[in-house]
Amino acid sequence: MIAGAIEQHPGEALVRRLARIAAGGGFVFGCSTAVISGALSSIDALFIQPLSLSETARNALSGLTVSSALFGCILGAPLAGLLGARYGRKAGLLWAAILFLASAVGSAVPELGVGRLGEAGAPALFLFFAYRFVCGIAAGLISTLAPLYIVEIAPPAERGRLGTYFQIAVVSGVVCVYFTNWLIASGHDEQWLHAVGWHLMLGSTALPALLFMVSLRSLSDTPRGWVLRGRSDRALEVLRRLTSQTQAQQTLIEIQDSLTSTRGRLFSFGWRVLVLGSVLAVLQQLTGINAILYYLPLLAEHMGESAEHALLQTALVGGGTTLFTFVAMFGSDVWGRKPLLVVGAVIMSASMFALAWMLIKGITGLPALLAVGAFLSAFAFSWGPVLAVLLPEIYPTPIRSQALGIAMALQWTANILVSWSFRVLDGDSALNASYNHGLPYLIYGAMSLLAAAFVWRFVPETKGRPLEEIQRSLGL
Repeated sequence: MIAGAIEQHPGEALVRRLARIAAGGGFVFGCSTAVISGALSSIDALFIQPLSLSETARNALSGLTVSSALFGCILGAPLAGLLGARYGRKAGLLWAAILFLASAVGSAVPELGVGRLGEAGAPALFLFFAYRFVCGIAAGLISTLAPLYIVEIAPPAERGRLGTYFQIAVVSGVVCVYFTNWLIASGHDEQWLHAVGWHLMLGSTALPALLFMVSLRSLSDTPRGWVLRGRSDRALEVLRRLTSQTQAQQTLIEIQDSLTSTRGRLFSFGWRVLVLGSVLAVLQQLTGINAILYYLPLLAEHMGESAEHALLQTALVGGGTTLFTFVAMFGSDVWGRKPLLVVGAVIMSASMFALAWMLIKGITGLPALLAVGAFLSAFAFSWGPVLAVLLPEIYPTPIRSQALGIAMALQWTANILVSWSFRVLDGDSALNASYNHGLPYLIYGAMSLLAAAFVWRFVPETKGRPLEEIQRSLGL
């Protein structure tokens, strides 16, 4: 079932259940990374504005604060490669759950230990940064190991569909926290949000982290994870649960052969596959997706909405675009990974160019909101779920967790650049006099076009092919 096309085996239900458990980490990931969008104004008012900085310095510090989790992601992603190879995929997921829980509690009350709530000043800002850094480490672990886990247990014919579970969970977590932020803010004034509301928003992510931690008790490690640690007996035991006795033996032999063909050093398969995956990971971020997700309430305010209505619109847009993730769920194994990536990037580019033009011309309201929705919808059926499947697929088994960790570290580095630079560009008075907040979206439109061209030229199709066969087809 793992290495070849297997039909109608009782183990298929187990595969789906394990995939859903692993994908649950994506829900926590989505909640924990997007929750800060509702607390931006409070963080600025409580921790940054009292420092009396210049406009540029204030915007830069605000951008760094919002991006603080991303610095942890740069550490968490390669750490996931090491943990996954040495201790197993499950162990890495468990550590991620623990760190998510700790960061949720700490970032909700960063003043604890240094002063009263809302009155700790710069020391609390430093602690907030530290707790969000811990959240980033957990996000780096999850974004690397959860898709890898799902890809390694899924049969080739269903790998695309099961692989989208993770992105569906991520988007669902983002939308859930958007609605949670809106519910917390509803009926309250800005003073209450600064005093109480933002603490509740950030603390709300502790519950999904705890539930994910409990669910991991029933998760077993992947066969490839066991073989990498020299436990072929445990790998065979898992394979027998997932498929038939004969197929389990055959799959185990194929996995062992793929590992013995090289010592497993990172560059044993050359540099091409490493560069391919890393460029794809970086391009995903340069499209501006996380700048949109983090600052969507701010964009809605630029369109003339109140803070409360901005949070509601953010939740509604996010909820609507979630449905498009199901296009990838059913389409990636039918149409293939490559067509979805190209079409999605083209739509994303057109949406960003349209949004930039509308902002420059002063057109707001429904047209601008539809442009944002089109961008998020295109990402939801392409560069979000499809890339989560494609990256683990193209890396050979002996270096998969390490190579994926490097790609994710580069991805999060690009995320920092985009998230930080957005705050600087969007808050610059001189630029806004000419572009009216539209410049970042022009850049994201151009990057999306570049992403489409790169996929068209360099990315192979992987749908329906066993992992070891993909490795051979790439000449590895």
